[in-house]
Amino acid sequence: MPKSYVQVAVPVPMRQLFTYLIPNDMQQPPIHIGERVAVSFGARQVIAIVVSVNNECDIDAKKIKPIAKRLNDVFHLSDSLVSFLKLCANYYHHPIGDVFQQALPKLLRQVKKLELQPPMVWHSENITDETREKITKIATKAPKQHALYQLIDKHQGISWAELRTLGYSKAQLNALTAKTLITEVKQQPCQFIWQESALAQENKQVLSTEQAIIVAAINQSIEQFACHLIDGITGSGKTEVYLQAMENVLANNQQVLVIVPEIGLTPQTLLRFEQRFNVPICLHHSNLNDTERLDTWLNAQQNSVAIVIGTRSAVFSPLHKLGMIIVDEEHDSSLKQQDSFRYHGRDVAILRARQLNIPIVLGSATPSFESLQNALSGKYQYHQLHKRAGQSNKAKISLIDVAKQQMEFGLSGSLKHEIKQTLARGEQVLVFLNRRGYAPAINCQECHWLCDCQRCDKPYTFHQKQQLLICHHCGSQKRVPRQCPSCGSVRIAPVGQGTEQLEQRISEIFPDVSVVRIDRDSTRKKGELTKLLQEITEKKHQLLIGTQMLAKGHHFPDVTLVAVLDGDGALFSFDFRASENMAQLLIQVAGRAGRASKPGKVLVQTSYPEHPLLQDLVHNGYQHFAKQALIERKQARLPPFSFQALIRAEANYPSYPEKFLRTLTEQTLINCEFAGPVPAAMEKKAGKFRYHLILQSKSRKELHIAILQLLNVIPNNEFHHKVRWSLDIDPIDLNW
Repeated sequence: MPKSYVQVAVPVPMRQLFTYLIPNDMQQPPIHIGERVAVSFGARQVIAIVVSVNNECDIDAKKIKPIAKRLNDVFHLSDSLVSFLKLCANYYHHPIGDVFQQALPKLLRQVKKLELQPPMVWHSENITDETREKITKIATKAPKQHALYQLIDKHQGISWAELRTLGYSKAQLNALTAKTLITEVKQQPCQFIWQESALAQENKQVLSTEQAIIVAAINQSIEQFACHLIDGITGSGKTEVYLQAMENVLANNQQVLVIVPEIGLTPQTLLRFEQRFNVPICLHHSNLNDTERLDTWLNAQQNSVAIVIGTRSAVFSPLHKLGMIIVDEEHDSSLKQQDSFRYHGRDVAILRARQLNIPIVLGSATPSFESLQNALSGKYQYHQLHKRAGQSNKAKISLIDVAKQQMEFGLSGSLKHEIKQTLARGEQVLVFLNRRGYAPAINCQECHWLCDCQRCDKPYTFHQKQQLLICHHCGSQKRVPRQCPSCGSVRIAPVGQGTEQLEQRISEIFPDVSVVRIDRDSTRKKGELTKLLQEITEKKHQLLIGTQMLAKGHHFPDVTLVAVLDGDGALFSFDFRASENMAQLLIQVAGRAGRASKPGKVLVQTSYPEHPLLQDLVHNGYQHFAKQALIERKQARLPPFSFQALIRAEANYPSYPEKFLRTLTEQTLINCEFAGPVPAAMEKKAGKFRYHLILQSKSRKELHIAILQLLNVIPNNEFHHKVRWSLDIDPIDLNW
């Protein structure tokens, strides 16, 4: 029998494929591209993905190892997904084996045999006179159980992952099970087939003229590649446009992938989609356990799911009948992976839509400058929504000069007065402070000693509830010292204010109202974020305090006042994207106010009310600010009018990364410029000294040619083995 060879992607940090021999006893049935095989690599066995099959090989046959084992299971990648992953690896110049791992759930990366159990789903029992009586009772005595029953009755076969995301508990499920109203059964795999009854017409809203034009434009591009940018002010009904644009895709028995930037947006997105479509929906995000992620992967691969809602890594889902991709809040920096494989979820989604020749819809109230420039230049179809949906009006933004106000616990007199009036009307107030913890530092009141993290050269953040000092950069923790180690004084006090302190202080000022804080600390417990968001919607809390977790995409109909505290930091940042990020965050936060029929107001406390950025945003809006900023970017030859790559290097000694990068700048690169090497914004992190080197070119092609040249010479760099380095294509955050 003639010899056959495979090239496989092995999960190792090397930018190459590896060749293995197919033993004679493994040649039947024929190996397919995308198949999982076990191979020996060094002293261990790993799962690799077959990328190509060949009858010839240039390598000495004696040096080629045979495949250890064929798994012969159904967990293989399609040809189109393999091709897509190769494109991603080439564009980001990342080890191809690591890229392929992104497309596999954790359980499929293991060599051991997988004992696959059918996922369990919930169904309602047949209606009888007895069950009808039970339903009537729980409708009055247990409204939450009744809502859960109605949801299961409408969506037969709904999973626990979906129910948990929507805020329901095991106790409620057990109560309905005990009443024999619902039952848990094994899910039977079956292909998604559209039925007219799957669309809930009663929840379908009448589109405005602007919305109808956008839906028509998207429908015209079905089954062909087109990138649509929906630039709509907050509350303008972008989600309704998504829902109605999806109808034709689902009616053709095709699948839709919906990407959201953060897990916090998943519950409300899922709820809107469940209310509109009675079709199989799966979730993909980091709060799911390994088994739940495998279930989503299998449902996608077997065409059992109609809609997948997930965060950035959902873009690698093995959807065979993908007909449309939607990226909500496309500007959000959370869509960019900041370690290992540094891909951008939005850009990779566009690449996949182009490969599959399907439409992709990007939506945002504050589009990224890259997307906006592509839209203005005609590369994307540009759609705008100028009016809010329904009876709501855009909230008015006003600036409060803190230099002219008497301050109490970080709140100005004017702001306290507005909060008091808003609460008196029975409405809710959102106070935004993008700094978690009790205080960003502690110091000695006598000698001014500051408690710094020795591994990062940054102050520890004080968390009062835990009575701990925690470094938010490396995660190290320590107890609060009783005495100053410098002078021995016991006068140690917190400096500055975080959300934990603000919650305490604002409760003192307004003792008669319920205050809730939403940040990473208060929502660590699984399901806590969904629970708190539900309580806010039910008006159990009047004062909401939060970081950017609370600022993005949430719909709070009774929030009519939004207060922004201490947002001046980005006005004087070294990062050329700082003003863009600040403007986006400010507009997104402001968008939480006045989303229903009640008028909204936004108050921004600042020490620089005359700053051009703030004045432009307040008086002219984000679109005018963005277009002016794009002119400045063009004059400065900065992205999106040029293309960048960032090489990061770190080591235990500061001279090593600097010398490593300095050697790279000695290479002659045509049509490419260097900036650096320079210390990172935070030079020392987790005990490592960090340096940056930026490559920039007017041509994307020339930039990638230059990167390939550098990758070829790096192994010969004398400091290559003394530093840890990484490559970031199209970086968006220079602070990392």
